[in-house]
Amino acid sequence: MNMQMIVIKLMSTNEARLSSWFVKNYIDKCAQRCPFVVSGMKLQNVVSTVVDWRLASSLLNLCRSYGTAKIIIQKIVYWSLSLQSHVYLKNTFAKMDARLTVYLTAIAFLDVARRISSNDFSDELMDILTTLLGYDVDIPRYSYQMSSVFIMNTAAKLMNSVAHKFVSTMQLLEIYLWKAYLQRALRCKDSDTDSIYCLANVYLAVLHYTTGQYQTALDHCTLVMRSQDHSQCSSHVVQGELLPKIDDNIDNALGLAVLYQYVLSPTFDHQQQRQYCSVFTTELFAYYMNI
Repeated sequence: MNMQMIVIKLMSTNEARLSSWFVKNYIDKCAQRCPFVVSGMKLQNVVSTVVDWRLASSLLNLCRSYGTAKIIIQKIVYWSLSLQSHVYLKNTFAKMDARLTVYLTAIAFLDVARRISSNDFSDELMDILTTLLGYDVDIPRYSYQMSSVFIMNTAAKLMNSVAHKFVSTMQLLEIYLWKAYLQRALRCKDSDTDSIYCLANVYLAVLHYTTGQYQTALDHCTLVMRSQDHSQCSSHVVQGELLPKIDDNIDNALGLAVLYQYVLSPTFDHQQQRQYCSVFTTELFAYYMNI
């Protein structure tokens, strides 16, 4: 509304006036806080004295600031740690100082361990722990919004990230989480209607096989083989890129499928070329794993 007035004021502002305004509003206030500035000092000496004082006290101020931040982080994590609050704090601290993010992660890990020991492993803790490991989890706020397909897609993305890593303590933790997500998909009311039941059990069999729990892997294969209706299973095939190293025959079959798809790709348009060339249905894979 007063654009012309603003333009006139800005046009009348020169370097001298801007410098004077800066000294009055900033340098003078800093000088009032500095115990080494005395009246009658020249401006150049005031600035030098303030700068020296700030440099000498910066480490102490930083230490105090970090101490205060650590106390605040501990209280926030202890009283109100949720998936949304953790993501918000992590993004906020990332803009401020990476060390605060590291401290937040460490405290959150301890808090998750405390809550698991006292309240068991809930879906919310599952999501929080996944984000602590560095994975993005886009979970709806309310549980009734989740479907088995949604949870399966989340589990698939997480499985893909560790499929070709060497087994380590961290990977064992990740595998435990992926098992929990697959079990969570099976608990969804629509797991049967979306033909997720067989696929989730096949992936659970693979993960249990990877960690040496062979009988449990067989049990999951048996559940698939006993399923009466496999008519919709072809819409949810076993994706080879999600599988860790299991067996040479499986790798060879998947490799031939990739080669076959590559040979045929010139005959398809771009959209068809992106389609996944399925090899194993859930039923076939369960029978092979059982053998």
